[in-house]
Amino acid sequence: MNRGLFITFEGIDGAGKSSHIARLADALRGAGREVVLTREPGGTPLAETLRELLLHQPMDALTEVLLAFAARRDHLRQVIGPALAKGCVVLCDRFTDATFAYQGAGRGLDGALLSYMERVAQTGIAQNDDLMLDPDMTLWFDLPPAVAAARLADARAPDRFESQPQAFFSRVAQGYADRAAQAPQRMFRIDAALEREQVAEQMLAAVAARGWLSADSHG
Repeated sequence: MNRGLFITFEGIDGAGKSSHIARLADALRGAGREVVLTREPGGTPLAETLRELLLHQPMDALTEVLLAFAARRDHLRQVIGPALAKGCVVLCDRFTDATFAYQGAGRGLDGALLSYMERVAQTGIAQNDDLMLDPDMTLWFDLPPAVAAARLADARAPDRFESQPQAFFSRVAQGYADRAAQAPQRMFRIDAALEREQVAEQMLAAVAARGWLSADSHG
């Protein structure tokens, strides 16, 4: 059986990416794909528990990233890896790029340290790079931090990340831009400042351009 597809959704808080995941899932199912929707941090009982700590408990940046990687390892082993092995399309709300954007650019943690920790989290003590998993496509919902802040002001009570100052999100946004520059074939920029339907059209067009919304694109 062919390996499935791994598509991740990225962007700063308030960019609106989460609201579009179900739209893409419906389109992929219409093309005959089996789709698994998941998120980071989270996706398993253990990772969801760690998510609650990350979002609501005070901690320093290093503790934050250690919990994020612990959640990712469990998520990869329990959900993402098995689903891809079955040939499913995995749509994940945040993945590795978020760690480099939020804890790297946002919190100021060293990128080399994050790369090392990512390798250990994904491959284990042996650090076999053949086991490293990169998304087949990352949909990056790019939105000016000031616009994102205005959207969040009208939302629910903010968590630890959503309550950060705009300067933090400016650093995170730059972190995402840097990641996109390093991986232009993988990361597709979506202008998230447009109207909702226009954003969805960009997303669907990007995936369709890879041939993944065609009924004969698999199997």
